[in-house]
Amino acid sequence: MEETTVIASSSFDCGIGSWDLKTGNEQLRFKQCASPSHGLTAVGEKFLAASQLRNASGSSGSVFFWSWNKPQVEVRSFPVESITALTANSEGTYIVGGGASGDIFIWEVATGKLLKKWHAHYVSVTCLVFSGDDSLLVSGSQDGSVRVWSLIRLFDDQQRQHQERTLYEHKFDEHTMAVNDIVIDYGGCNALIVSASKDQTCKVWSLSQGKLLRSIIFPSKINALALDPGGSVFYAGGGDGNIYIGALNSKSDYATQFLGSVSDPSKAITCLAYCADGNLLISGSEGGVICVWNPRSGQPVRSFTFGHGKGPVNNIQVVRKTIVGNANKAQSSWKRNVSSLPPPLEKYERKGDDTMDGIVIVDPPLSSDVPVYSSYRSADLINEQVKELEQQGSAATEIEMERLKLEYKKSIQMNDQWQKNYENLLQVVMEEELNGGSN
Repeated sequence: MEETTVIASSSFDCGIGSWDLKTGNEQLRFKQCASPSHGLTAVGEKFLAASQLRNASGSSGSVFFWSWNKPQVEVRSFPVESITALTANSEGTYIVGGGASGDIFIWEVATGKLLKKWHAHYVSVTCLVFSGDDSLLVSGSQDGSVRVWSLIRLFDDQQRQHQERTLYEHKFDEHTMAVNDIVIDYGGCNALIVSASKDQTCKVWSLSQGKLLRSIIFPSKINALALDPGGSVFYAGGGDGNIYIGALNSKSDYATQFLGSVSDPSKAITCLAYCADGNLLISGSEGGVICVWNPRSGQPVRSFTFGHGKGPVNNIQVVRKTIVGNANKAQSSWKRNVSSLPPPLEKYERKGDDTMDGIVIVDPPLSSDVPVYSSYRSADLINEQVKELEQQGSAATEIEMERLKLEYKKSIQMNDQWQKNYENLLQVVMEEELNGGSN
């Protein structure tokens, strides 16, 4: 049995609200939270986590954890900088934060270990989203750029040692202003990515082709996005208080159709979420109102006022809660997991954990005509990796397979070249021996 919960937070210190989506009844109110947009996430079926605005002007940031059955903050972490965007993978094993500097951090939740940190954007990260299979991470920035990252490549030892190659899979730079939100559908390696910006456009990108498919212009800046699970349309929350409907395969450059608007049009739509169970769209506004919509009829189903309307709702997430036990002792599986709280997130990467297992480094002679590659993996090793990836089938593995197949081809070519060089050298040595013997 499952229970669907809506969680929401604000940039004001209103805590985190939670409501039963079907009944509208408020559940537990979590205390001490003032988070940036995209700064709230459910960590699997374990905890809630939110980055905090309080130290945004300071030299370090803060991320708080709450267990599901207690309103007080349970764990406080202080990353090296202010975390402007936060997300977790579906299992809650990893949590990812985007910093004000443009750096991205990946932590292991169970240990708090900082697994990876890299410079992703020139300025502040505004939003982060995982692909449906958790193999890809998509980031947006204040500089208007969108980047696609493969977790396989990010944790590849060769990539760590040789940074001359870019870490990202794709970069999209067509937005002229800050990226406010990003969504990705469930198409695997053929997925579509939609990004929204202050430049009043939403852009649809092809993951497989790595290029822009279409740009749709809206009457207002777009603050938030949500995908319809049908896969043909998306919803865009505007700064003018309207929720617009955009078509992924639109042939028009302009979007004019809208679902509805908030009661006070001066209050912008600030965040959106879609619940496939019941086909409901949830919006949050600058006026502190959370509204549940029936997207088929375009009519509101119910609404809640968050924080007594004192501040904007800047984060909304729909989370499914698994209920176990009999009718008299029903409890959430989340509540059964709260006994093991995570440790604080580490500030810095641990040194000395890198390994180079399975990688062979070959430096060809400078006088050789062989193309110089920074590192060379044996063809047998690459072939084994390709076979392993073929069995996994995620979007990132398919991208990684193509890269490894190309590297495999280069390895075979290099092997042939080395064989040719060896035969030529052997011929020279034999000729010198023969000439020496004749003298």
